[in-house]
Amino acid sequence: MGVNEKVLSSIEMTTGTEKSTEIKAQYKKFIGRKVLFIFSSIILIFIIAGVAATIGDYSVTVTEVYSIIWHGIPKIIQNADFIISHGTTEFFRTYFTTEEKVVWGLRLPRLLMGILAGIGLAIAGTIMQGIVRNPLASPYTLGIASAAGFGAALAIILGAGFVTGKYLLIANAFIFALLSSFIIYGLSRYKGTSPETMILAGIALMYLFAAMTGILQFFGEAEAVQEVVFWMFGSLGKATWDKLFLIFIILSICIPLLMLKSWDLNTLGAGDETAKSLGVNVEQTRAVCFILASLVTASIICFTGTIGFIGLVAPHMCRMVIGGDNRFLIPASGLFGATILLVADTVARKLIPSVIIPVGIMTAFMGVPLFLYLILRRKKEYW
Repeated sequence: MGVNEKVLSSIEMTTGTEKSTEIKAQYKKFIGRKVLFIFSSIILIFIIAGVAATIGDYSVTVTEVYSIIWHGIPKIIQNADFIISHGTTEFFRTYFTTEEKVVWGLRLPRLLMGILAGIGLAIAGTIMQGIVRNPLASPYTLGIASAAGFGAALAIILGAGFVTGKYLLIANAFIFALLSSFIIYGLSRYKGTSPETMILAGIALMYLFAAMTGILQFFGEAEAVQEVVFWMFGSLGKATWDKLFLIFIILSICIPLLMLKSWDLNTLGAGDETAKSLGVNVEQTRAVCFILASLVTASIICFTGTIGFIGLVAPHMCRMVIGGDNRFLIPASGLFGATILLVADTVARKLIPSVIIPVGIMTAFMGVPLFLYLILRRKKEYW
């Protein structure tokens, strides 16, 4: 090798090393931005929750809210046996002051319901968009929310369902939401678990259950119909610690399992053939993720009613900011969904004195302009 060739080879190696170092630095910077977005969302949730806890007839400051929560935790831990044997209501009455009762008994359950519902619905929307590779996929557009609405209407108007008593409406909404997801899975399994089949089956079921709910409302009494309509608007007002515990258990099981599938979801984004060539069981991944996302959705909307906007918009907003890597997108979407829902509920409670606007309406009013702004501002494709 001549002198010139040695010099050229040395230059190429140096240039290659510099490029590799530059790429690594850019990658670390991009990862850092994703992590920063996630931590920023967590901090934002704490701030908004503190402010939201001050809204109500009983005056309490943000500092007092955090202090009450901080000092209430040891009391709960020390008296866990009393809570198990007598329930949370009796515990609050016995051990808490008036301020503590207001925060822990009335306001905190609503806020935690908003956080858990926002996390669950946003993550479910992220998963559904990932497995069908469609930006319009969400628990609402795939028919799960419509099925839950029909189950609730059946319980309210006809008093019919799978159980009796005070859990009739909750059980109906939960079972019908899961039923619709199993029908979608069954149809797609029969024709091959493809994104197109799942989307078409979901849209068909959405219209079917909407039509059946419309029939029940047409023949129902005015008061019952009004209750159905209010339920379908969505609300966080009926949150209790028992309901929160059930939702928390389901989310604690489903979300880690979905996170384990994040790499597989990333490969699905490149197409089924590419995913199969990389060793991914495409049909199994799609089925498992869809069922888990449906379970998360059903466990939330059976208590809150239909809140259909979070699962569609929160994943898109996060995808525009941090990209489509599901390892980061899933938790980021969940936290950002909780932030949106908390803000929407806070505005809904504060906008008109003595009137609480249904949170499902407020999420649409707040989210649509922001969503359109991000779409118009974005100069390149993000999907």
